[in-house]
Amino acid sequence: MNMDQNDLSEMLETAVVAARSAGQRAMEEIDFVKASVKKPGELVTQTDIRCQQLIVDTIKRKYPDHGFIAEEGEQGKMLKYRPRAGESIWWAVDPIDGTNNFAHQIPIFAVSIAALYNGEPIAGAIFEPATDSMYTAVKGGEAQLNGRHITAGEEQINEFASVALDSHFGDNMPGWVCEIMRRTRFRNFGTTALHFGYVAKGSLAAAIVCTPKLWDIAAGAVVVESGGGIITDWQGNKIFPIDLDGYEGQAFRTLAANGKVHPQIVDIINSKESRFAEHPLPE
Repeated sequence: MNMDQNDLSEMLETAVVAARSAGQRAMEEIDFVKASVKKPGELVTQTDIRCQQLIVDTIKRKYPDHGFIAEEGEQGKMLKYRPRAGESIWWAVDPIDGTNNFAHQIPIFAVSIAALYNGEPIAGAIFEPATDSMYTAVKGGEAQLNGRHITAGEEQINEFASVALDSHFGDNMPGWVCEIMRRTRFRNFGTTALHFGYVAKGSLAAAIVCTPKLWDIAAGAVVVESGGGIITDWQGNKIFPIDLDGYEGQAFRTLAANGKVHPQIVDIINSKESRFAEHPLPE
């Protein structure tokens, strides 16, 4: 299957339409939301489920043979529809990234949608409905925010640089977390997708995430890289391509950063003085 820029543009347009529709639905329901515990440490709302169905239906109308990997399946599991024979495109969907915020009527959340080909993100849209901000990119193109070119910038680690830190470190906080907190203005907005969007536009120098799933990072990966940033695991290794046929919801310890900061963060995370190898983080 050959992919050209017209194919990518059409996929991105479909992702944008689906993301905007889902985000608008979420904002309509945020004041009336009721949450339940999906599994330890994770909430889900009926809005998550309704928005996901809206997204899947929108994409299926254009691409009925494509596959889907999405956050909200039955009995707290992920949803997975394999592509039909002859197709190799998958869509990774997070209908509300930042459900905990959303469930508490905090309007800091995003809709994250990506198309993947041969296990790599090729088009991505991240929509922040509260500010009407749409981050977009296709592989080989430029990253954009509401149609305007954005870049990850070159800010280095310093006392004014903002670095996003995850909140899922468990009982054993690695020493390097304290090092990041000491040397930067650390932040946590409660949504991985938006953290990656902020890295892509240079608002955050980096974002370090403990337990994201594919649907959390796929759209952000193509946006960050198209903006000149770097996305890897904590050791600096590439995360993509992923075996999507075999993917069952594994988490990826992920680092997204601009080109200047990325090697510095990798060094801090992996320095003997700042990591607790004997206390692995929760998967």
